[in-house]
Amino acid sequence: MPLATLPPGTMNAADEIVGPALRAGLADQPAVIDGAGACSYGDLDAHINRHGHALRRAGVRPEERVAFLMDDCIDLMAAYLGAIRIGAVAVACSLRASAEDLLHMLEDSRCRCLYVDAEFLDLYRGIAARLAHPPRLIVNGAGVADAQGVEEFLEGAPSEPATVAMSPDDMAFWVYTSGTTGRPKAAVHLHHDVLIAERHLCENLGLRPGDRLLCTSKIFFAYALGHALLAGLRACATVILYRGWPDPEHVAALVERERPAYLFSVPTFYRNLLRTGAARGAGFRAVRIYVSAGEKLPEALFHEWREATGKPILEGIGTTETLFQFIVNTPSEFRPGRSGKAVPWAEVELRDGDGHPVTAPDEPGVLWLHMDSVCDRYWNRQEQSRATFHGPWYRTGDMCSRDAEGWFTHHGRADHMLKISGQWVSPTEIEECAQELAEVAEAAVVGMPNADGLVRMTLFVVPAREDAAPDGLAEGVRAHLLARLSVYKCPRDVRLLRELPRTPTGKLQRFKLCAMLEAERGRG
Repeated sequence: MPLATLPPGTMNAADEIVGPALRAGLADQPAVIDGAGACSYGDLDAHINRHGHALRRAGVRPEERVAFLMDDCIDLMAAYLGAIRIGAVAVACSLRASAEDLLHMLEDSRCRCLYVDAEFLDLYRGIAARLAHPPRLIVNGAGVADAQGVEEFLEGAPSEPATVAMSPDDMAFWVYTSGTTGRPKAAVHLHHDVLIAERHLCENLGLRPGDRLLCTSKIFFAYALGHALLAGLRACATVILYRGWPDPEHVAALVERERPAYLFSVPTFYRNLLRTGAARGAGFRAVRIYVSAGEKLPEALFHEWREATGKPILEGIGTTETLFQFIVNTPSEFRPGRSGKAVPWAEVELRDGDGHPVTAPDEPGVLWLHMDSVCDRYWNRQEQSRATFHGPWYRTGDMCSRDAEGWFTHHGRADHMLKISGQWVSPTEIEECAQELAEVAEAAVVGMPNADGLVRMTLFVVPAREDAAPDGLAEGVRAHLLARLSVYKCPRDVRLLRELPRTPTGKLQRFKLCAMLEAERGRG
C-alpha cells in the first residue's frame, strides 16, 4: 500500500515512522512481534489506516486527543499511529496509574476516545462519574455490554491511506511524565520531533534493518516510546513487545526465545536480572548491545553485568521532554561511571543557577539542551513551561559535570542536590558508595532542614537479605561511607526500608521519603 503524497511544507509523523521501511521495499519484513504473533510493515501500515479511518468515522478531528490504557501489543502500536495519521494527538496512559492520576490525565487531555484493555475497565469505571468530559470507550479484550470492542470499532474501516497533512509544528502526541515529584504533566510533542528518532540507533549503535530490539519498559514510558515504537520502526528494526508487567523470569524467557540484538532497560531491572541469575543465560550473551537510561547506572553494576554477559551496558541520558538520548556511551567509546558524550545533533551546555555558562572541567552545573526533538511545552502548565523552555533551549533540571575530554557525569536532579557545611553534595555519590556493600540492595539519600535550619541527610537502605540485623547493617554502612567519603558527605541517620518508593517506570520518588520524615517530625 503506497504512502500518501503530501503537499510541500506538510508532513505526518506516522508516515515518517513506517515510511522508511515501506520505501525500502521491506513491507514483508516483521515490524512487531508480540505474544500473539508477528506483524509485517505492510500489514502494520494497513492496520494503522484502519484505526485512523475508524477514529475519523467516530468524529475525531485533527489535534483532538485519543488516549490509551492498553498493554503493549500490535493493536496499541497501530491505534497509536492511526490516531497520529489522521492528525489527532495520541496519549498513552500509565498502566500503573492510580485512579486519581487516571482521572487527572483524562480530564487534562479531554480525550475524545479511550482505548482500554478489558482488565482496566474497573479502574476507569471507578472515576467515570467524576469526568466532566467522558471519552468514547473502545475496549480491547472481552466484550462488554456498554462499550464497543476493538474489532467492532474497526468493522468496515478501509486499509487505504488515511493520512492527514499536518504542519511540522502541529501536535502529534503527548507523553506524561512519570511523576517523580508528584502529579504527572504532559510534554507536548510535535510532528517534526520524530525526524531524528533513528539517528542514535543507526549512527551510534549500528542497528541495521531487521535487527530485533526489545525494551523492558512499557510504551507509555518515553524511553520505550522513543527508542522502540518511534526509533525502532523508523530504523526498520523488528520491535519485540512484552505483554504484562516485566519481571526477570519472563523477560529472560523472552530473550531466550526471540534473541534480540538490542536490549534497552533501566538500572533497577538490570540489577534484578543479575540477582535472579537470569542474566547468565545464553540469550543474554547473544545480545549485541545493552543500553541503560532512566537513572544513573552504578559503576559496580556495569562491571557485574559485563562479567555475567561479556557485554558492557551503554549508559545514556534522555528525558520525557526529549524522547531520545542526547548524552550517550557507544560501543566504540564508553566509560563506566560516566553518562557519555553529547550526540553530534544536540547542543549541550552546563549553566549555573543564574543561567551563566559553566566551563571549568569537572565543575557541576545544570544541563541545558537544544535538540530538534525537544517538546514544545507542557500542556496546561504555563508557568512550568516558562521556567523550563527558553527559546530553543530546554533547562533539564539535571545536575552534571563535564571533564576536559567531554565526558558527562550525572549527579542527580538539581533540586535534589544538598548544601551541607557550605558545600554541594550529590545524593547519587553517597548512594553508589553505600551500594558497594554486598549487604545493601538499594540506597537513597534525602535532605531535610532541622529545627536549627541546617540540612541534615538521611540515608534509606534496602537490605539485600531480609534477615539482616538493622543496627549492625546501619553501623556497617556508616563505617563504609566514612572510610571512602568526606565526613560532611556521610549521613548520621541510616534507616532500613523493605523497598524504596518508585514510579511505575522505576524512578525513585524522593518526595515520598521526605514526606515520611515530615510525618515523623509532625508526630514528634
